[in-house]
Amino acid sequence: MNNKVVIIGCGNVGMSYAYGLLNQGTYVNKLYLIDINEERVEGEVMDLNHCLSYAPSKISINKGTYEDCRDARMVVIAAGANQRPGETRMDLISKNAMIFKDIISKVMASGFNGIFLVATNPLDVMTYLTYKYSGLPAYKVIGTGTSLDTARLQLIIGKKLCINPKNIHAYVIGEHGDSEFIPWSHANISLQNIKEFFTQDELLEIEADVRNAAYEIIERKGATYYGIGMAMVRITNAILGNENTILALSIYDEENDVYIGMPAIVNENGAQRKVPFKLTEEEKEKLQKSINIIKESIKSL
Repeated sequence: MNNKVVIIGCGNVGMSYAYGLLNQGTYVNKLYLIDINEERVEGEVMDLNHCLSYAPSKISINKGTYEDCRDARMVVIAAGANQRPGETRMDLISKNAMIFKDIISKVMASGFNGIFLVATNPLDVMTYLTYKYSGLPAYKVIGTGTSLDTARLQLIIGKKLCINPKNIHAYVIGEHGDSEFIPWSHANISLQNIKEFFTQDELLEIEADVRNAAYEIIERKGATYYGIGMAMVRITNAILGNENTILALSIYDEENDVYIGMPAIVNENGAQRKVPFKLTEEEKEKLQKSINIIKESIKSL
């Protein structure tokens, strides 16, 4: 089977994703790298190929061109300006919008008809632009959304309760940014709601820790990339493995004409549908706030 993936953008995020594919075991069997810095791509391809003797699965790794997108199952976009200390994700919007217009036009000119996975910030806006620029059906355009935020949430709760994070049933939803939130009414440990384990103040502290995690990392090391790289590997395997897995992704909200983080069922066709759930009135207000922020950012373009 041709499980070909093209990565556009070979910075820290793109290469953390590529390295994660090599280490995790994956359905990807052909990997092509594209970046404006062609010399760096050549070096990355050489370095990654030197891992293959120790990798759990065989992958053909190559320097690519936009023509290589033509028969790819997925095109993964990690290109764009990095978030600097003191900047919000939304501060990046004007820098990255023009970059994306150029990238998407070149990808679509190749005849690409696969699935886009977007990891560039501001995530929900850039995923929306990919959808608009590409003309592909909305389910074929996916953003990493709140998948990493959800992993951070599960880790924090797991540590506090000494429970495997994989067994924490809770999601972060909304904007991948400052207005994201946790619908605690749907957060469970086994059959118990999480409010049985924490006070309201403790829940607020956990939510703040999740929201500020990226800023804490950026302040200390300049950028975040390992976590999102692993989230991208998980999403990729869910798509290529036709898993029908539920992940927190940036998906299209037709009613509001935005992309926003929601639990969605993911398989070989992309993000097929969001998982239905009911929110409290307070949670509805928080979600609408996120939607409004994203819509205003799109309007600013």
